Amino acid sequence: MLKLRRGRVLSADPLVVVVDGQERKAWADPALVGEVREGDEVVVNVESMDLGLGSGGFDVVHVNLTRGLEGPGAAGTHVMKLNYTSLQHPVLPVERAVGSLESDPAGSSGMPVLVIPLHGHLAPVTWAAAEAGPGLKVGFIQTAGGALSGTLSRDLAALRERGLVRDHITAGPCFGGDHEAISTAGALDAAATSLGWDAAIVGPGPGILGSATDLGHGGITAVENAHAALALGLPTLLSPRLSSTDRRDRHRPLSHHTRTALDLLLGPVEVVVPDGFPDAREAVEGAKGAHRLASAPADLDAYAKTGLPARTMGRELTDDPVFFAAPLAAGRRLAQVAAGHEAS
Repeated sequence: MLKLRRGRVLSADPLVVVVDGQERKAWADPALVGEVREGDEVVVNVESMDLGLGSGGFDVVHVNLTRGLEGPGAAGTHVMKLNYTSLQHPVLPVERAVGSLESDPAGSSGMPVLVIPLHGHLAPVTWAAAEAGPGLKVGFIQTAGGALSGTLSRDLAALRERGLVRDHITAGPCFGGDHEAISTAGALDAAATSLGWDAAIVGPGPGILGSATDLGHGGITAVENAHAALALGLPTLLSPRLSSTDRRDRHRPLSHHTRTALDLLLGPVEVVVPDGFPDAREAVEGAKGAHRLASAPADLDAYAKTGLPARTMGRELTDDPVFFAAPLAAGRRLAQVAAGHEAS
């Protein structure tokens, strides 16, 4: 049962809601609940903050009782996201018409797809891709595994503002992007054809799920995302999750998230490792199986000066450089493949 409580908005930016006399951090998705103003009476879901979750440690506005009960709805579509929940809402799918796969297959576009293991790779990947391939139209396909809302990520908002992410599709249960897709395969097909992307990055939103198990974590969506790209005949790359200082042994030097994904994949992908980190390369070599290995340089110093996110789970770039080097190398390699330079 949802843990819902009434509250009143104390401030709109940052959003703070008073619940039972307690001031609590909150977040409201404008695409679902509309505008929230100081003094509004709201109903919030308090579960995550009460549980003390890390990345999700705030209340979420479920409905604005003051001004959120007059939504106009939509016409001309019958496809629902978050269907059969109280948050269901109609969307216009980006998928192409029946017969398009035969007449104009996505694979003929040659659009490379980079699968990222978690949202923390998005900023370094897109920056490195832009540096190596200026002018490329690079988009992000957000899938399950982390936050479902396409408007939650501050990283993505900053990347959109700088023009590093040119387009955004929310696929499957995710919602709120520039375009909506019912499936990851449908999102990739549209990106490669009707939307005209040069390269796609696909992975979860912020707040990756995890249960300290082999298969019960958000990183497993890398398998599904890579399979969708491979099935469409698109060049498929993978950015490995690496670390030298994560306190959890299972994430050093190669995360079990990536190791498991490599084991489960039914077809070969290209795994990109950063130059200058022999321990990480050795770990990936030992886990790659039939997958191909590529390498690329990672300009950590230049990235550190960009002002883009350089912190992960309490660790700065200087504390865990290989974590950031992996997506920087992968972004550079993605641009090379998009430009037609296949040599590693």
